[in-house]
Amino acid sequence: MKLFLTDPNSGGHLLLLSEEQYFDRLFYSRDRDNKYFTIVWNRGGQQVVTIDGEEIDFPSQTILPLMFNQSFFFEQTSDLVAWQFNREFYCIIDHDSEVSCVGFLFGIGRNFFINVNEAAHQKMLLLHNMFISEMNTSDNVQNDMLVMLLKRLIITVTQLAKSEYLPDPKLHNDRFHIIRKFNLLVEGNFHNEHSVNFYARQLNRSPKTLSNLFAIFNQKTPIQIIQERIIIEAKRLLYYTDKSAKEITYELGFEDPAYFCNFFKKHTSYSPIGFRNRKSIA
Repeated sequence: MKLFLTDPNSGGHLLLLSEEQYFDRLFYSRDRDNKYFTIVWNRGGQQVVTIDGEEIDFPSQTILPLMFNQSFFFEQTSDLVAWQFNREFYCIIDHDSEVSCVGFLFGIGRNFFINVNEAAHQKMLLLHNMFISEMNTSDNVQNDMLVMLLKRLIITVTQLAKSEYLPDPKLHNDRFHIIRKFNLLVEGNFHNEHSVNFYARQLNRSPKTLSNLFAIFNQKTPIQIIQERIIIEAKRLLYYTDKSAKEITYELGFEDPAYFCNFFKKHTSYSPIGFRNRKSIA
């Protein structure tokens, strides 16, 4: 089942896919203009999801948030429920005060799976059924109802993720908000800004303060997050495009192709060309 809604005022899109036979995204080619945020719930057994060319186990009864610029496909889509929306339908940045997911569910440069416990399972089923009902009800409040449901879905998934991935509920405050803002800043600036000092200035914090803050939340260090985001993008460009290593060097804000090559090899054990050739063989 695939249900699709277009907001006549904004042109925004909302999709609900349930037990579809095939469901994927090819961001760098076919789906370049369809910038959908995606929330996928695996209701079946464990399967493999391939994200940006990397195979990852997708556990049973977990939720996977995906950014609009990620390419993916699933081993068994008939076990999945997926919600997709673009920023024209609901902008998570403009409405961050409502859902508090930016820089946590979305915009963190890595993938994580959120467990669905029994109580959450019932809530997710209810939301799923309500989405189906509202998307099949065409009236003058349909769009408002679906925006409300989407917000509820995002809030529910965010709360589940916080309870699982944050060490202490007492820390769900301004300090965690700074981490989210840092992640969002990295997502928007990693092509050109590679130093922790830049992001610390933007947040009116010292680099040391940022490092201490990330340590409280058992996060990787700020420089690790910046560098890993650069590596993720480099891998995507090598895997999905024909751009040369030199072109990728400059696109990612490096001035010296040799330096970029060493940087990439340090983090992946492959040269850029070696990584591309390995993917071609695979």
